[in-house]
Amino acid sequence: MDKTPCVYIVTNRSNTTLYVGVTSNLYGRMLQHKERKYIGFTSRYNLDKLIYVEYCPTIQDAIQREKVIKKLSRANKEKLIVKENPLWIDLWETEK
Repeated sequence: MDKTPCVYIVTNRSNTTLYVGVTSNLYGRMLQHKERKYIGFTSRYNLDKLIYVEYCPTIQDAIQREKVIKKLSRANKEKLIVKENPLWIDLWETEK
């Protein structure tokens, strides 16, 4: 299990809602999203499709990057996603 800090974006099956998060344990965090462990925004909107991951050297760098990405417009978030994942496939299988 990789413990590298990262910023990630998840969406739902129809790609209508985006959630930007940060973690130092992507595997564990994605299990929480997939199993809807916590009641909140991501479970309410069924956000469990991992579509973007950006690894950072430190958790502080990841938090700063998350703040930048969260401030982007939907269109700019989509550009960021498409650059790395043009088909918006679920990266969960490749990141496990």
